[in-house]
Amino acid sequence: MPSRIPPLRISAYTATTAVGPGLAALREAIAHNRSGLRPNDFSHHPLPTWIGRVAGLEDNPLPSHWQAWDCRNNRLAWLGLQADGFIDHALAARERHGAHRVALVLGTSTSSIGATEEAYTRLDADGLFPAGSRLPRLHTPHSLAMFVQEALGLAGPCITVSTACSSSAKVFADAERLLRLGLADAAIVGGVDTLCGSVLFGFNSLELVSPEPCRPFDAHRRGISLGEAAGYALLERGSGPLQLLGYGESSDAHHMSTPHPEGLGAERALDDALARAGVGCDRIGYVNLHGTASAKNDEVEAALVARRFGPAVHAGSTKGMTGHTLGAAGIVEAAVSLLALDTGCLAGTPNTQVLDAMCGPQIRLAPAQGHVDVVLSNSFGFGGNNCALVFGRGEPAR
Repeated sequence: MPSRIPPLRISAYTATTAVGPGLAALREAIAHNRSGLRPNDFSHHPLPTWIGRVAGLEDNPLPSHWQAWDCRNNRLAWLGLQADGFIDHALAARERHGAHRVALVLGTSTSSIGATEEAYTRLDADGLFPAGSRLPRLHTPHSLAMFVQEALGLAGPCITVSTACSSSAKVFADAERLLRLGLADAAIVGGVDTLCGSVLFGFNSLELVSPEPCRPFDAHRRGISLGEAAGYALLERGSGPLQLLGYGESSDAHHMSTPHPEGLGAERALDDALARAGVGCDRIGYVNLHGTASAKNDEVEAALVARRFGPAVHAGSTKGMTGHTLGAAGIVEAAVSLLALDTGCLAGTPNTQVLDAMCGPQIRLAPAQGHVDVVLSNSFGFGGNNCALVFGRGEPAR
């Protein structure tokens, strides 16, 4: 088991999803179990499914001095930075610590691939990208982090994490190591993923896309609803009212797109997160479930929660609200978990009507209001890329 780690202060956080920009929109949706999913209208040949689409990206290009970075993903990244004044917190951290001492760790699964797809539809007579799309830095998996680093004027470590749907949960683990090793004094973490053809048609080819709004843990669930989101958090040393207490990471290596049938990797991530936090399952008051509404993922996660947590724990999945935001799922789930600590607003499981018989009493359909001191957030990706995060209350910063 790993050793306990000193907690890190979460000085600011935000999330922008299909329910709107910022934490107020997210909290309102949680409190009313409101879904932001809508019939798919993405691409010229929309699949018959539902999506969690962020409004306004088409009409809001990046500022002119960043036109070389302009694409749907980076537009959402920029929109997300404005929400809850997060950009001001980021710039203030740069002033406190220095540009070279603030790390940037961002998760994404597709980055700017939507722009690359579009460029391929407009090849010239020589089979080359059109002149305006010949932007090498834009067409890389690191496009997101490079753009945000430039936008914030940072010069510290800059890392892209791409481990499918656990990407922007694992950023917290990378940030903790950077700060503990003295390679940075603060870290801006987060994730951004946007809808694109590769995602929609790729998941459809795996027969994982639902023709109706997704229903996590429902006895009649039919698959996932894809979404897009941007979110960020600022981590610093010292005490604060919200803290990262622990993290656990594992890799099943069981199957390319199916979790281990007994959830061994997911349970290892849970155990390591609890060990680093120095708490047991009995201390967890709320669990934000990964809960994608796919058959096997929900089955494995429900079994894990049922065997490890008591009946009083409140657990829910917000995928029916935001859609599955892939590389941004971890940061959205972290924001939902931090809101539970911050406001006592505990998410239910929107859209779900009849829980599968495999589910224990922990999984709740309706939201609730209550005081919790320690919460858990699960993120499980393709290939068994698992990450569990433990957040908790701390002392106010001096």
